[in-house]
Formats: sequence, C-alpha cells, structure tokens
Amino acid sequence: MHFTDKVILITGASSGIGHELALLLAKEKARLILAARNQAALEAVRNQCLLYTPYCEIVLMDVTDETQVNEGAHRALQFFGKIDVLVNNAGVTQRSKLIDTSVSAVRQLMEVNFFGAVMLTQALLPHFREQAGGQIIIISSMAGLMGYPWRSGYNAAKHALQGYFETLQTEQPIPHLYTTIVCPGRIHTPITYSAITANGDAYGKMDPKQAKGLSVAFCARRILKAMHKRKKVVLIAREERILLWLKRYFPPLFYVIARKGN
Repeated sequence: MHFTDKVILITGASSGIGHELALLLAKEKARLILAARNQAALEAVRNQCLLYTPYCEIVLMDVTDETQVNEGAHRALQFFGKIDVLVNNAGVTQRSKLIDTSVSAVRQLMEVNFFGAVMLTQALLPHFREQAGGQIIIISSMAGLMGYPWRSGYNAAKHALQGYFETLQTEQPIPHLYTTIVCPGRIHTPITYSAITANGDAYGKMDPKQAKGLSVAFCARRILKAMHKRKKVVLIAREERILLWLKRYFPPLFYVIARKGN
C-alpha cells in the first residue's frame, strides 16, 4: 500500500478527522506519530491503531506553544529518524457573532488554527529539505474560501492558512515537497463541543447542522485519496460547495443565503 512504512505525524489526532485518518493510515501499515494535548485520548487512539500497525507513538503537544511545538517536532523525528508526511489537523472552531466576539477569542482562534500549523511546518521544513522531499497535508476548511456567519475568527484563521500554504505551493522551496490543502465543509465530529464563543469559553454542545454533516469516515477516505494523488486542493462538502459557486458567479445571492446561515 502507498503509505506502508511511511512515517506520518498527525496533529489533533485524539478525535474527529485526525482520529479517523490515523486509523485509515494504520490499516495501510504506516508508522504513525499522533500529537494532541489529551494524553488519555491519544493513548486510546494509539491502542486502536496498534491493532493494524506495529508502529504508533504519541507526542503531547499544545500547538499554540512554540516551545512545545519545536520540542514535539524534535521528539517526533527521534522515533523513526524521519518524517515523510506531516498532517496539520489540529484546530478549533467558533460559534459567536463578530460584533460580540472579543479580540482575545479571535487571537486564540488564530493561534490554534493558523500559527500552530505554521510553527510546526517551519520546524520541519529543514528536515524536508535535508531529505529532499516529503508531504504536508493542511486541514483547512470551506470557511477558508468564504466568510460565514458566527465564525469570524475561524474564517480569518482559515483564510490565512490558505494564503500561507498556497504560497508554499507556488514557491515550491523543496522540489519534491508536496502540499495538499483540504477544505472540508460540515463534518459530523465533536468539534463544536470545544468551539470558542464570544468570551473564549467552550460552546459545550453539538451544533445541529454539524450533526447532519458528512460522515468523518467519508471525509478521511477523501483525504487519504487526495494524499495518494498528491492533489493541491480538495473540497469535501455538500451545501458549502454550492455556496462557494454562488459566491464566485452570483455574489448578491451568496450574501443573501450566507446571511441566513449559522
């Protein structure tokens, strides 16, 4: 299989897309390194992965802490001596109106969703240069392609993510470094439980529309397929794909429909 014995580091691997993707890669006999803040949750995912691959390590990492990110990258490289694929998946969403959202909440969203991916990528680029290649997967969002109500800081962070990693794609500083930007719409994961509200507190419940989203298993399979093909961009969405089309070709209608969203 394509990723057999490839060393793959996944952030945000303790739940949701990261968890599901780890299981798929374990079934391909990849050598996994799982990163997140929650040790108990990471160990539970590792135990599941070890049913399919003999190689699965964990790294505790808060992606908003530059020291932890740099130390985590160093530890990850020590496990197997290299990293072939980095999956920047760690993220947090938002549920609050722009006018009510504090600047500190927006900073928090930027730190997790944007700077976390940037810091870890920067920490590993010298390694990718030394080994003359690799692969970086960015879990962005359809929110990185358009503004959407109740997600101002999240939208901003994902837009920044798009701009940064599209630049990496266009500059291509390492000839055999392949970068894939993944833009999911609503995926049925527990992400809204920890969504940031206006004052930075957790939302604490499942968003009804999130619960009706695409299955996380379907999303992970699409990501794995895009990884195999080394695609530059992949959209994984239903209604959000239509909304993006309206934004491009019928902007007035886009604003009418998007304004009603939540």
